[in-house]
Amino acid sequence: MTYAFRLLTLLSFTAAPLTAHALAAPTTLRVITHDSFDLDKKLIAAFEAQNNVKVQLIKGGDAGEMLNRLILTRRAPLADAVYGLDNTLAPRALSADVLEAYRSPLSSQVAPTRRLDSMRLNTVDYGYVALNYDRAWFAKNGLPLPKSLDDLKSPTYAKLTVIPSPATSSPGLAFLLATNQFYGTDKALAWWKEARSNGMKLTRGWSAAYDKEFSRNGGRYPIVLSYASSPAAEVFYAQGFDPKHLPAQAPTGNLFLPGSTYVQLEGAGVLKGAKQPALARKFVDFLLSGPVQADFPTRMWVYPAVSATPLSPVFRFAQEPAGLKPAAPVNVQSVLDRWLREVLRG
Repeated sequence: MTYAFRLLTLLSFTAAPLTAHALAAPTTLRVITHDSFDLDKKLIAAFEAQNNVKVQLIKGGDAGEMLNRLILTRRAPLADAVYGLDNTLAPRALSADVLEAYRSPLSSQVAPTRRLDSMRLNTVDYGYVALNYDRAWFAKNGLPLPKSLDDLKSPTYAKLTVIPSPATSSPGLAFLLATNQFYGTDKALAWWKEARSNGMKLTRGWSAAYDKEFSRNGGRYPIVLSYASSPAAEVFYAQGFDPKHLPAQAPTGNLFLPGSTYVQLEGAGVLKGAKQPALARKFVDFLLSGPVQADFPTRMWVYPAVSATPLSPVFRFAQEPAGLKPAAPVNVQSVLDRWLREVLRG
C-alpha cells in the first residue's frame, strides 16, 4: 500500500464527521447598536465560535435615530437584538412595542437602582451625562467657570456651549430631561430658548459635538455636553499614556451645574419579530458577562452594570456626582414634543 493510498484512506474515514461540523454554516445574528458601540473583536469572535454564529453589527446612528429606525421597521425588523436604548428612550421603545420580553439571569448582578424598570430591557452599563469644559481654553481666556445653568445663557458665556440635539441624541435628550426636572417644563423650555438665542449650538449627535465642535478637538466651543467619564478618556488616549504614572489632572473637567447632569442607563434587549430570538437572548447575556463588562469602561467610557467589575486606574478622572439618582418618571415624549414645537421650530 503506497503512502498516498494510505493517506487517502485515512482522510476518507476522518473527513466525514469533521466536514459535517466544519461545513455547518454559521447562523447570522443581527445586532443593531448606536454609532458609539465598541467592543473587543476577540470577545465577539469568541461568542461567534461558541455559538456557531456570525454577528452582524448594524450601526443605527445616534440612539435616538436608532430607535426611530426600529419603530419605522417594526413590521420587518432590521435586527434580532438591540444595544443602546437608554432610560430616556425606553418609554418610546416600550410604547411602540418593538421589544420582546426577556430578563437575563445575569441581571441579578446589577444593583436594583441601576436596573431599567422593564422586563424587556436589561441594563448593561450606565453613565452620567454631564457638561465638560476645556481647561486650557478657560485658563487662556481668563474666564471663570460658570456656576449655574443660568450663567450659560448670559452674555458672559455667549456662544461657548455645544449640545447634541435632544431630537436625535440620547445625551441631548437626557440633558433636556435634567433641565426639565430642575426647572419644571415651562421654565426649562424658556431656558432653552434663551440659551439658543444666546448662541448655544445644537448638533445632530454626540460625535459631531465632541469630536468636531469642542475646542479641545479644534472646534470653537469650550463647553460641551458629554459624559462625566470623558475626562478619563482624554487621559487614556493622550500620547504617552502610562497607567502607572497618571497626570495630576485631565485636560478637560466636569461642570456639575445644578440641573445639568443625568444618570443614563443603557440597555440591551431582543427585538420583536427577531429571526433568531434564542441567539439574541444569548447575546444579551454575553453583554452582561464578566469579560464584556470589563471591556466596556475603557472602550465606551461607561460604567459596567455588574457592580463587582474592576475598573482601570484611569477612572479616577471619571467623577461620579454625589447623590445623583435616576430622574423621576416623566412623559418623555410630551416633553420632547413641546421642545420640538416651542424651541427647535419656534
